[in-house]
Amino acid sequence: MPVKWSLSCVRLCERVLLRESTEALRGDTTVGLQADSGEVQPAGTMATSAVPSDNLPTYKLVVVGDGGVGKSALTIQFFQKIFVPDYDPTIEDSYLKHTEIDGQWAILDVLDTAGQEEFSAMREQYMRTGDGFLIVYSVTDKASFEHVDRFHQLILRVKDRESFPMILVANKVDLMHLRKITREQGREMATKHNIPYIETSAKDPPLNVDKAFHDLVRVIRQQIPEKSQRKKKKTKWRGDRATGSHRAQCAIL
Repeated sequence: MPVKWSLSCVRLCERVLLRESTEALRGDTTVGLQADSGEVQPAGTMATSAVPSDNLPTYKLVVVGDGGVGKSALTIQFFQKIFVPDYDPTIEDSYLKHTEIDGQWAILDVLDTAGQEEFSAMREQYMRTGDGFLIVYSVTDKASFEHVDRFHQLILRVKDRESFPMILVANKVDLMHLRKITREQGREMATKHNIPYIETSAKDPPLNVDKAFHDLVRVIRQQIPEKSQRKKKKTKWRGDRATGSHRAQCAIL
């Protein structure tokens, strides 16, 4: 029988990983090394193959969308390879990971954001520093699909750009009997905004979870010169407070 993970348990694990990864960054150990192969090494073990640690490009990816569409489930599945069925509203959770995409190593700095309206004031803060955005809606929730326009427009307004790296993510496609938004409707929305479209499911076995994050990095690479990626100044995510601290941060290197 598969083990069911609660979101509170997962976030406790995140805090443990953060402490271990902080120590690892000071030495030579590798915490949770993962590439496209999908293999994750236990914390504190040495990598079997050398991972470049100097001058790696860092991509700040932001996961946005209404509450309850599965943003946290997608993010946790991507980083920890487990499915969390329980819904616990997120304020802000950030994650770090070394990964190899198309033969190039990079650091992914991912922010899982709040979808509830009471946290809407925080959105512009994290949108200012994001390099790319996953706009997530649930195929079982018509309202979340209708709100895609709002998130897209807000990102462009904050960035003061006519276009910006984004990907439209149609999540929970495993719930076929509850589906209200068709694939054609999703593709039409993506075409309308001139952004890629992908269908995902965080439930085991996951569908296109890694691909969604990797495809966004590919879009960023196409739009941002490599030199500026490598010399990008390292900044911390900031929420609605000046200190910008988060409830949890998970580093997987």
